[in-house]
Amino acid sequence: VQLQASGGGLVQPGGSLRLSCAASGTFFSINNMGWYRQAPGKQRELVAAIANGGTTNYQDSVKGRFTISRDNAKNTVYLQMNSLKPEDTAVYYCNADIKRYTWSINYTPFWGQGTQVTVSS
Repeated sequence: VQLQASGGGLVQPGGSLRLSCAASGTFFSINNMGWYRQAPGKQRELVAAIANGGTTNYQDSVKGRFTISRDNAKNTVYLQMNSLKPEDTAVYYCNADIKRYTWSINYTPFWGQGTQVTVSS
């Protein structure tokens, strides 16, 4: 199982970016999917998460600016980031809780490789 993230880059304050993360390989099902970020010298933190049924959860600092969504048919999670601020600068990681086999009891967390988002003028 692999998670491939894309969509990061350099953007000016107030700009927008859209991150994508697709799960590939052989697996039975995906439960929660989410985006985390880690800025230099800081711990990794949850940005937004979305359950299989569509329930979402956001970090307070991104509410109203970021939108998480998923396409279950494509095993893909998205993060639309608007009104970006310099403090949003970080490496963004996608995460998915995946059940590998039909007989698996638990979901296993998988991580993408990280994509750099830099907000600067």
